[in-house]
Amino acid sequence: MPAAPASSQSQIDNAIPADMASRFTGKAGTVCGKVGKARFAENTEGTPTFLYMGGNFPRHTFTARIPGDARAKFKPAPEELEGKDVCVIGTIERDQSRAEIVVNSPSNLKLATIR
Repeated sequence: MPAAPASSQSQIDNAIPADMASRFTGKAGTVCGKVGKARFAENTEGTPTFLYMGGNFPRHTFTARIPGDARAKFKPAPEELEGKDVCVIGTIERDQSRAEIVVNSPSNLKLATIR
């Protein structure tokens, strides 16, 4: 039986729980958790889509932000991820009191199989 590709499987094996992501600010990583709320902010500058993880909005601890100009690349629409477990790959930044990853490509956002 062939092994899973080392890169994607090892990223998920080393996943950071969404509620711990703020401890890894400035580092590249994979943050996984349940999307508690998804919101397309069409009246906000840059028309971003937010996936709130690590607790219920507005007390969540992590946000995956999809810029408006990247939104069309995501099929189905990112809001359909609400309630699902996902992993977000990228550099963990700080946004106000929360951790955040900006997601410009669907390849950096994966449905998770969290056991």
